[in-house]
Amino acid sequence: MSLPVVAIVGRPNVGKSTLFNRLVGFSKAVVHDRPGVTRDRLYEKAELLTRAALVIDTGGLEPEPDTDLLKAMRAQSLVAVEEADVIVFVVDGRAGFTPADAEVANILRRAEKPVLLAVNKIDGASHEDLSAEFWSVGIPQLLTISAAHGRGMFELLERIESHLPEGTDDEDEGEEAADLDADVDIEAHPDFSGPIRIAVIGRPNIGKSTLVNRLLGEERHVVHDAPGTTMDPIDSPLHTEDRDYVLVDTAGVRRRNKIDDQVERWVSIRSIRAIERCHVTLLMIDATEGPTDQDARLAQLIGDRGRAMIVLINKWDLTPDLEDVDSKSIEVQLDRRLPHAYWAPHLFISAKTGKGVHRILPTVEKVFEAFDTRISTARLNRFLEMAVHAHTPPQRHHRPVRIHFATQARVRPPTFVFFSNTPEGIAPPYRRYLTNRLREEFDLDGTPLRVVFRKKRKPGEEHEDR
Repeated sequence: MSLPVVAIVGRPNVGKSTLFNRLVGFSKAVVHDRPGVTRDRLYEKAELLTRAALVIDTGGLEPEPDTDLLKAMRAQSLVAVEEADVIVFVVDGRAGFTPADAEVANILRRAEKPVLLAVNKIDGASHEDLSAEFWSVGIPQLLTISAAHGRGMFELLERIESHLPEGTDDEDEGEEAADLDADVDIEAHPDFSGPIRIAVIGRPNIGKSTLVNRLLGEERHVVHDAPGTTMDPIDSPLHTEDRDYVLVDTAGVRRRNKIDDQVERWVSIRSIRAIERCHVTLLMIDATEGPTDQDARLAQLIGDRGRAMIVLINKWDLTPDLEDVDSKSIEVQLDRRLPHAYWAPHLFISAKTGKGVHRILPTVEKVFEAFDTRISTARLNRFLEMAVHAHTPPQRHHRPVRIHFATQARVRPPTFVFFSNTPEGIAPPYRRYLTNRLREEFDLDGTPLRVVFRKKRKPGEEHEDR
C-alpha cells in the first residue's frame, strides 16, 4: 500500500501553502500575499503525529474561474481532491465567510470524503469569535488554526490521523519517501542509489511544464502561455519498467536585471537551487529564437554546479515555416553561444507534439552513467601514459614538466587528480587536451569533469591544488 494522501484546498490566498510548509516541516512552497502564487499540485511526505502521509498543496480552487489560468488551477485542485484520502479545506478567518467558500464547500461535499474545515489566521484566543460564521458552511469538523504561527496544529494533526485509512506497509513507505525526497545532497552522498533526479531548466514560457506532462503521460502541471505560470520547483515521480525518476519542473529563470518582482526573484533562486539537488539537467532552448545569452549563462551555471546536462532544442515543430532555421544552423549557434557546454548532447524535440521526446530518457540514462562513472587507477594511468606519449606537456623555464600518475577522487561529477613535479607549469591548453582525451577514452559525454593538478609530495610535505 502507498502512503495515505492529504489534500489542502481552498480559495486563493487563504494560507494553504503556509499550512503545507508547516506540515512538511520546511519551506517547499513559495508563500506570498499575492493570490495565485501556487498554480500546480505540490507533493511532499510529512510525518504527522504517529503516521506518515503524502501532503498535496494546490492552487486556489475558484468555483467560477474567469481566465484560462484559473481554470487550469481549478483542474489541478480537483485532481488533488480525487487523489485524497482526507481533505483539509482552508478558509480565511479574517476575511470572513464568502460565497466562494460556500461554492467550494459544495464541491467538496460531492467528493464524499472526510473534510476538515480549518479556519486560518486565528492567531489567538481573542480572534476565536471570527470562526463562528463558518459553522454555516455545514461541515461539522471545524478547527481554528494559525498556519503562520503553528497555533492549533496538534489538534489538526489529530483530526487528520483519525480519518486516515489503515496503516501502510513500511517497505512501501520507504520506497515512496525515496521517490519524493526533495532534499538529497548529491555532493555529500555520492553513493545515493535512489531514483535519477532530473531538473527541467530554461527561460520562462519555453515549454518546461508541457515537457514534464508529456513525459509523465498526464496533465500534472499547469500549462499556460503566460510566462511565470510555474512558481515552485515541482517534484513528480516517474516510474518505468527499468528505472525510477523524479522530474523537477522549475520556474523560468530570466536575467537578473530583468527581474523586478519580489516573487519572481525568489522563484528564480529556487530554480537555481533545484539544479543543485538533481543529477541531470534538461536545458530547454527555443528553436524559433536559437540559443541566447541567458541560455549560455544557465549552461555555465549547470556546469559550475557540477551537474550532467542535455540540451533540448524545443518547439522544433514550428521551424519548418521559418527561413534559415535548420539543424545545421542551430548547431552553429550552439557552438558559438555555448562553447563551454560542448560536452552536453543535444536533442531536437517538440514537447507539444511529442516529436523526439522518446529519446530523452535513454539519453538521460547515458549521461547519468557518465556522471556516475568510476575509473580504476590502473586504467587511468594506462590512459595517462598514452596521452603523454602522444603529446608531452610543454617545458616550463626550460625544465621538463612531468605528470607522474593520476587517480579518481570522486564521482558525480567525475573528479580526477593528476600529480606533477610542476603543476603550475601545466597550461590551460594542455589541461583541455587531457580533459578532452578523458572524454574520448572513457565515453564521458554529458557530464562536466573536474581535473585537479597537485604537486608530487615528498614525505611530510603538504600538497597544493592547481
